[in-house]
This record gives sequence, structure tokens and C-alpha cells, in this order.
Amino acid sequence: MDFRKLQSANKLKTTELLFGMALLVGVVIWALLTYFGKTGIGVVPFAVGIALLAVWGSYWSSDKIVLTMTGAKLITEADNKQLYDLVTEICIAAGLPVPKIAIVEDNAPNAFATGRNPEHAVIAFTTGILRVMDREELQGVTAHELAHVANRDTLVSAVAATTAGALALLSDFMLRMMIFGGGGRRDNNNNDQNPIALIASLVVLILAPLAALLLRLAISRKREALADVTAVAFTRNPTGLRRALEVLAADSTVVHQKSTAVAHIWIESPLDGSKTSQLFSTHPPLATRIATLRAMES
Repeated sequence: MDFRKLQSANKLKTTELLFGMALLVGVVIWALLTYFGKTGIGVVPFAVGIALLAVWGSYWSSDKIVLTMTGAKLITEADNKQLYDLVTEICIAAGLPVPKIAIVEDNAPNAFATGRNPEHAVIAFTTGILRVMDREELQGVTAHELAHVANRDTLVSAVAATTAGALALLSDFMLRMMIFGGGGRRDNNNNDQNPIALIASLVVLILAPLAALLLRLAISRKREALADVTAVAFTRNPTGLRRALEVLAADSTVVHQKSTAVAHIWIESPLDGSKTSQLFSTHPPLATRIATLRAMES
């Protein structure tokens, strides 16, 4: 497998998805301004400016935002030297700079990586995963998360998490204002507003969270499978990651921070098992991933 070609393709897809997120934010801003009476061509650059600022802010502070959303706390080498040594070992094999390491106080075994590039990456582990997995299994998990860093998945995942969360909150807030605000939402000078534009803006606000969800699905599924394969290339040991995924499959606990905005960043989605998980899953089924890794062992 040509990993350089795959990484280049991922960079292009990342740019496209970031553009898609910025466009979606811009459309939502247009819908809000239109509904509240601010129509005209002058609205477009204003909406575009806000969209670009939102995505750029997510890009620049992606690691800090995700750490806050998940409750992860950065640690030093002195706090857990064995874990630092393990991560450093995989980084040397992968040719990556050593990322910052964070811990999430949670009994559910899970892990994630975030950051806008390899030089600003963070890899986080729950206390649960450090407790239940042995060194070989943790090597597999670490390699999987570092694969996300190498494949440039962490940036777009972080931007998707923050943008999707903001869009969901904004849409919900504005829809409530529309429902309960009544006729006071616009001044009397805008009573002749185009009804088609009003309907279009309302539809945008209703569908924006779903559009953000679909963008996250486009981001996650194939990249998660690719990260498994890339991890094996780093460690030359599919058994470690396969065993790690089997531990996750056997464990029924889920992390407390299971918001849909960040579900796609974990190595195991905390939303698996819900009625909508098959339709809107951000990860391939664990059984499928395990079977793929088992086939690589033979």
C-alpha cells in the first residue's frame, strides 16, 4: 500500500471538507440574517467572513477545543513514564514527532488523537484503557491514533467536532427564537420580505445539523479503517491492535463524554449500540475491523 499517496489524498480531502464546513457555516449565517430581515447582496461577504473566522478558529485551537470537550488533561513524562516511553517508541517507528499526552478520567476503555498537524498533536487515553490493556494492546491503540496524526485526520476531525457542535447549538437556539419569538423577530420595515427566502432560511436552519452530521460521517468511516491498516504498517504487528479491538468489543461501558459532536474522534464510537448507530455510524463495525486485522496476521 502506498501510504504517501494515501496521505496526499487525505490532505486533499481535508481541504475539501474544511471548505465544506466553512460553506455550511456561511449558509447558516445567511439563513439567520435573511430570516431576521437582513437581506441583500451585502449579507454574503458578512456571512463568508464569519464562516472563515469560525473555521480558522477551529483550525488554530483544535487541540484545546477537543481537550475541553472531552475533559482530557495533559500530563508530563514524570506522571506516567511508561506510557511516554510506549508512545515515543511508536513515534520513532512512524517517523513522527512525539505528541503531547493527555488522560481522560473515565472507566470506559477508549482513546483519541487531535491537533492541527503532527507538530501540534495530542493523543489521549482514558484511565479505563490504561487499566484493562497490556503493553502490546496499548501499542496497537497508540499506533492507530498516531496513524490518524500521520494521515492528517486529526485536523479535520477536530474542526468537524467544533463546527458541528456549534451549528447544532446555533440552529436549536435560533429555531426556538423563531417559534417563541413570534412577530417580534423582525421590525416593521421588513414586513414585505420575500416569503420564499424566509422558507428557505427556515429549511436551512432545520437541516444544518443533519448536514454537519453527514459531513462528519464522510470524514470518519474510511479514515478509521485506514488508520487500522496504517497502524499495522507502523508496528508490523496486527495482533496487538486486533486484541485491543477485541477488548473494546467485549467491554460494554461507554465514555461519559459521548456527545455526537466528538463521537467520531474516539477509537471506539461511544454511540455504538444505539438504534441509529448502523445508519449514522462514524466507525466501521468492530467485528469487521477485527476480521480485517485477523486476516493480516495470516
